[in-house]
Amino acid sequence: MNDQAADERFMRRALELAKEAARWGEVPVGAVVVENGRIVGEGFNRRETWRDGTAHAEMLAIEEANRRLGGWRLTNCVLYVTLEPCPMCAGAIVLSRLQRLVYGATDAKGGAVASKVRLLEPGLWNHTPQITSGILADDCAKLLTDFFRKRRPKRREGEVS
Repeated sequence: MNDQAADERFMRRALELAKEAARWGEVPVGAVVVENGRIVGEGFNRRETWRDGTAHAEMLAIEEANRRLGGWRLTNCVLYVTLEPCPMCAGAIVLSRLQRLVYGATDAKGGAVASKVRLLEPGLWNHTPQITSGILADDCAKLLTDFFRKRRPKRREGEVS
């Protein structure tokens, strides 16, 4: 399986997890950590359910991978996530020494890789993961758009927000 096919395969699993988050009433973001073609950690947003601002999909997937692999260094692992990571998750990516980050949709309001700030720029930290963006981006973005469209009431013409 080539890199593109593997990236799409694992991003599809992250999308399944994001859909599970939506079923729980959570913002639909899913993440998986992969080592040597095998999923070693999974997570989806649980901030509302757990009442925990740090319960992001990436954080939960990284924590599960740490437990399964028996250590905090994920140097041979790839993180797949449906949405561009926030500053907290970007920090966790650096601190976990993830080899590579693959994400789907960009996050203009809170993305810390390319959109709002660039916390994973080469040379900023002692570790910089390889980054691939835009994998199944339309599917990832549509899931988020549909989720928020259902949660927000329609505005009437002329109504100011």
